[in-house]
Amino acid sequence: MILILTCLLSVAFVPARADGDGEHRRGYERDDDHDRARRALERGEILPLTDILKRANSEYPGQLIEAELDDEHGRMVYELVIISKAGRVFKLYYDAGNGELLKVKGRD
Repeated sequence: MILILTCLLSVAFVPARADGDGEHRRGYERDDDHDRARRALERGEILPLTDILKRANSEYPGQLIEAELDDEHGRMVYELVIISKAGRVFKLYYDAGNGELLKVKGRD
C-alpha cells in the first residue's frame, strides 16, 4: 500500500485570481488558501486537522491517503480519504468548525 499524503492543509475555497490577461496565477491561489486556513485556525473558527484525524481514526481506523480543507457553500469542511485495514476506501467529510461527521462515502 502506498501512502500518498497529498496535503495536510490543502485548501480549495478561494476562487482563482486572474492576471490582466485572464489567466490564473496558481501561486497566489495556493498562498491565499493556506493563509486563510491558518487565520481561521488562529481565530478558532476551525479545529486543527490533528483533532479531526483522531476522530476519523477512532471511527474509521486505517491509513490516511489525503486530507483537504474546502469551503462548501460557506461552511469549512475537512475531506479525508482513508483506506481501511480491509482495503476499502472511505471519503469522510467533517465540519471543520465543530468536528461533526457530515458524510461518508464508500460504505456498503
